[in-house]
This record gives sequence, structure tokens and C-alpha cells, in this order.
Amino acid sequence: MTSAVTTDTSARPGYGQLLRTPGALGFVLPGFAARLPFGMLTISILLLIQHTTGSYGSAGVVAAVTGISMALSAPLMGIFTDRLGQSAVLVPVVLTHATAVSGLAALALMGAPVWALALAAVPAGASVPQVGPMVRARWAARLEGSPLLPTAAAFESVTDEFTFVVGPVLATALCTGVHPAAGLVTEATLTLLGGLLFAARRATQPKPHAPSATGEKRAFALSYPGLRVLIFAFLGIGAVFGGMQVSLAAFSNEIGNPGANGLLYGVFAAGNMIAGIVCGAVAWKIGPRRRLILGYLGLTAAASVLWAADSMIVLGALGLVVGLFIAPALITGYTMVEQLVPAGARTEAFTWLTGSIAFGQAIAVTLAGRLTDAHGSSYGFLVPMAATALALVTLLALRAKLAPKAPSRIVNTSAPAAPSQPAAEARGRVNERGMGHRRPVTVD
Repeated sequence: MTSAVTTDTSARPGYGQLLRTPGALGFVLPGFAARLPFGMLTISILLLIQHTTGSYGSAGVVAAVTGISMALSAPLMGIFTDRLGQSAVLVPVVLTHATAVSGLAALALMGAPVWALALAAVPAGASVPQVGPMVRARWAARLEGSPLLPTAAAFESVTDEFTFVVGPVLATALCTGVHPAAGLVTEATLTLLGGLLFAARRATQPKPHAPSATGEKRAFALSYPGLRVLIFAFLGIGAVFGGMQVSLAAFSNEIGNPGANGLLYGVFAAGNMIAGIVCGAVAWKIGPRRRLILGYLGLTAAASVLWAADSMIVLGALGLVVGLFIAPALITGYTMVEQLVPAGARTEAFTWLTGSIAFGQAIAVTLAGRLTDAHGSSYGFLVPMAATALALVTLLALRAKLAPKAPSRIVNTSAPAAPSQPAAEARGRVNERGMGHRRPVTVD
């Protein structure tokens, strides 16, 4: 058994093999088009509202309402998606989102008060389509029990970070070079077109898991303690995104070069993307729980020195380092969902993590906006520092909950019968040695 495990970990399947999975490109490409706007939404709102009100604090409030609305609605969207199917949920959602975002942009241009903009931000955020979790759910369904699953998680993280490289740069260029509302208009258009194309790819959708179909009571994803720990950890990651967006924009204005905002945020996200590519190619010798903690240690340390940057070069270098440590935490967290939550609640689980990032981002945008208005961009960078430190302490205190205690509850009901007691004990010993990120079938 030991030799079989060693062989498996020494040959990590690559991205080329992953993309040759039958039907993969059919949902990966439209999925990317549909999720690219996610990287544009917050920064487009910030730049438009700051332009019309002259206040980062007001812009942060509207952006925060958008993020909080998304965070609250995302798990509900995941529950309905697991039960009804992706297309049934996605089509009305993208239509609603395009309408709501267009309305928010129109109100801002008409000089509406902040309270009116905040109200308009509620449906704009609540209707953000959860395409990323849907793509991850498709991978999980098609790669059930496959060693390609960690590679898929890494690939999805790279895709997410690519949207955060291109999205903010594109939005900044549109808002500063074309029209202050051009970023939001483009975001709404891409969401509508990409979402409809993705919804049309029905063949690769996971089957709905309605309770009546199995005769069993469905457990909600939030009932699994390991997922709750990951949710709290992802709040800190969201705070990094939100704090960086506000503080980088303010720093760029302070140095008299507003266009540098997109470049600086792009460097930060590029570090994340590079680390994601590397993580997906490495055959790890340590378990996912330890990887998550180590990645978070590095992220907290890097975020703790952002406030001291006094030049564009220094801030760009520090942002790159912060980005390098985000990817390992994100990839590992998403990968662990596969062993912590059963298939019937997996889309919901992914949306909880995505919503947690959005919620952390929303709170950070609000706090960083107020601190930046009052004291300057350096104080805005204190928000990622505090948030990551708090999340790290929680992660260390509750790390025991990240170990799945009942593997038989996680495996699909279509899987073979539970193994004998000796085999189960051997599996547990392998998991303790750090190989628990593999599906049990890999060890067997």
C-alpha cells in the first residue's frame, strides 16, 4: 500500500491532462467569460462612486453593501443550484444582475444620494452569479475519485486570479480612460453574455440532488464544522482583496498617478496567479491542513508590512509577495471541500467560501475607505494586516476540525461498500501522514 501511495504523489497530473477531460473545455471557456466580470465589479463601483461623490468612504459603503448582499445570497444560490440544477438558477440570475448593475450606474451618474446608491447596490450584489462555484462543482462531479481533482482546484484558483489580474486593470482603464461608468456597463454585459453561454452547456452539469430523488434528508453544507473553519479563514483573504483595492487606489491618487492603481493591483494578482500555477504542478508531501496553515502564516506576515510602503516600487514588490501567499491558502481550502462536504451540498459549500471572500472584502472596503479618507492610504493597509492575523489565530485554534472524521459520509452513495476495519484504519494512518487530500480510492 505504501508504494502505491508513493507512486501516486510522485506523478501529479498536469494541466494538459486536466483540460483533455471529456467536455472540460465546453464549460471552462464560457465559465471564464462569465466570471471575468467578478474581478471588475467592486473596483468599478469604487471608482464610479468616488468620482461622483469625491469620497472613498461613500464609495466604500456602496461597494460594501454590494459585497454583503452577495455574501448573503451566494449560499442560497448554491442551495437552489444543488437542488434545481445550474441552468435553472443561472439564467434568471444573470438577467437580474445586468439590469440591477445598469440601474446602479444610472443612479450614480444622476447624482443620487449615498443611501439611494446603497439601496440599489443590494440587488446588484445579491444577483452576482456564482459561476466559479458552479465550475468547481462540474470538475468535482466529473473527477470524482480522480487524482486530477487537486490539479483542477489549482487550475480554478489560477483562473480566478487571472480574472483579478485582467478585471481590475480593464475596469480601471475603462473608468479612467473612457467613462466613469464604463467599467460597470462592461461588467454587466460580460456577465449576461458569458452566463447565458455557460448555462447553455447542460451536458456537463452535475445532476440536481433534490431530497425526493434519494429519499434521504439533505444535510446543509454549513452543518459540517470543517467548512465553518474554512469560511472564517476565507474572510481574511477577502479582507486582503478589499483592503488592497481601496488602499491601492488611494495610494495611486496620493502620488498623482491614478492609472497606477490597475498596474499595482495587477502585480498583486499576478503573484497570486503565479503561485497558483506552481501549486498545481507540485506533488505535495505534506497534508492540506498543514499547507493551509503555512500559507496563511506567510500571508499574514506579508500583509503586516504593507502599511510601511512609501513608493510605488516597494508597494508593488510587497503586493507581489502578498499575492504569492494567497494562492496556496485558496487552492488548499477549495480542495479540502471535496473531503469535508458530500457531493450533494458541494456547490453550496463553494458558494459559502466565495460569499465569505465577498463579505470579508465588503467589510474591508468599508473600514479601509474610512481610514483612508481620515488618515491616508497607509492606514487602509492596516485592515488586511488585522484581518489575516485574526483569521490565522482562529485557524490555528480550530485546526482539528479540518480533519474529516467520517470518510464514509463524504463518499458518494454510488460508491462501493465501506471497506473493512483494517483497511479503514490504514486509510486513517495515510491521512495522518499528510496524504488525506487524495480520495480514499487512491489509497485502496
